[in-house]
Amino acid sequence: MAGLMLLFAQIVAMLVTLLVLLGIAGFLVFAERRVLGLLQNRLGPNRLGPLGVGQALADAVKLLCKEDFVPPFASGLLYRAAPILVAFSALAGFAVLPLAPGISWAGDWEIGLLLILALSSLHVYGVFLGGWSSNNKFALYGAIRAVAQLISYELPLGLALLALVLLAGSLALQGLGAAGQPVPLIVYQPLGFLIFFIAGIAETQRLPFDLAEAESELVAGYHTEYGGMRFGYFFLGEYLGLVLIAALISLLYLGAWSGPCLPGWLWMSLKTGVVIGIFFWLRASLPRPRYDQLLHWGWNALLPLSILNLLLTAIAAALWGTL
Repeated sequence: MAGLMLLFAQIVAMLVTLLVLLGIAGFLVFAERRVLGLLQNRLGPNRLGPLGVGQALADAVKLLCKEDFVPPFASGLLYRAAPILVAFSALAGFAVLPLAPGISWAGDWEIGLLLILALSSLHVYGVFLGGWSSNNKFALYGAIRAVAQLISYELPLGLALLALVLLAGSLALQGLGAAGQPVPLIVYQPLGFLIFFIAGIAETQRLPFDLAEAESELVAGYHTEYGGMRFGYFFLGEYLGLVLIAALISLLYLGAWSGPCLPGWLWMSLKTGVVIGIFFWLRASLPRPRYDQLLHWGWNALLPLSILNLLLTAIAAALWGTL
């Protein structure tokens, strides 16, 4: 009986976690539009509900009510699977993300960081399958761009994380967060932080690095042929990916849950919110580069810098040991 009660409690907790994450993704869509409106000296969505907050709910209802269609020229199975793969790869990453010591599903799992990297690679397959199975030239061009971009920036991102592992001596995200107490790891890894931050923006494919769906060139890139809730899954994956990258930056470089007076989980949430706000600000402030410039920066600047950072960290760890 006690085992059944425990199983029931775990299922309820999983559903609550899922609903909270979906709610955060929906609210971020609204919050981003409001912040962009303020930064661009306009109002943004402000008609539905207090301060326009009902707009997020209206957008969700609109996506749910739209006709579920599959273009006759698309590859049916892959076309249907691609958006689910993108949303799942972003959602599953939160299973190993700790908000504070003891507040996570599997934050102390020894291969937590490897799982994050594996899910990041799985995301690439979802994006490519979405563009390829649509049988549309703009969608295929967008998918090819997305895959090249994600692979180009995944290497420096992984090398920046490897330097952290050398310092902390752990692959568990909770262990990496604990290594940043009381001195945040950005103090030891300023170059690694910069590399991870830039590569993180590229991995989420957000402005200024949204070349995969540059609407002035590719209509909407790899999800040109998607509509309704299938388009919503791509949207969900994008915003959950944004939250995941912001939370990882807070956890790995900004001291995670450390801070005075407030509970640890609240500090972690506040730091994540500030990083997301910086992503919004960058979207409103920076122009989109050319595609060749984006790849040039990834291979000729970020990758050599990440190798240099890893070598320096390895020498420091050999001389002074791990944290």
